[in-house]
Amino acid sequence: MELKNLIAKDLLKIKAVFFRPEEPFTWASGIKSPVYCDNRLTLTAPEVRTDVEKGLATLIKENYPDAEVLMGTSTAGIAHAAITAHLLDMPMGYVRSGAKDHGRQNQIEGKLEKGQKVVVVEDLISTGGSVIEVVNVLREAGADVLGVVSIFTYGMKKGIDRLAEANIKNVSLTNFDCIAEVAAEEGYIKPEDIKRLIAFRNNPSDESWIGA
Repeated sequence: MELKNLIAKDLLKIKAVFFRPEEPFTWASGIKSPVYCDNRLTLTAPEVRTDVEKGLATLIKENYPDAEVLMGTSTAGIAHAAITAHLLDMPMGYVRSGAKDHGRQNQIEGKLEKGQKVVVVEDLISTGGSVIEVVNVLREAGADVLGVVSIFTYGMKKGIDRLAEANIKNVSLTNFDCIAEVAAEEGYIKPEDIKRLIAFRNNPSDESWIGA
């Protein structure tokens, strides 16, 4: 089975990705969404966790063969970076959302040499804002950031454009379109719901999909 389909099935099975087009969720921004995503649930499902971490290791080997260090995003990417780094026998660290206000006031935790080739491990990419901040912190510290690996991406235009503008490559295990198709195949949603989900993905601020 293709990796993106395997991960899609895994995430749906443990409700890490949960579709509810009839009763939308409300994001902190106020946007109504037909999908809820919590990849932290992969950590408490050992079989799925194994698929995810082996998958991330495969993506890194295939797309970033020169990688020397993995850096997790805080907090969701830390565990995935640690387990994947263990599988690859590589050093890892993580980037805080802000510098500590005590001790050495580090924002980057773990040893990082100038010029080291880094891959950032993220759990989820929507608009791309948080991962771009992490990459910028690493670049300012002198790291050569090869790119990002993530478990899931919405594929929103805003996120794609922002990553391209910041010159950041991202490779995800699976994506919104794939999960929507698998969800319809497996009976989590009705086949006609796919159009509504894609309409949301294409323009989250347009709520016309709700009554469609």
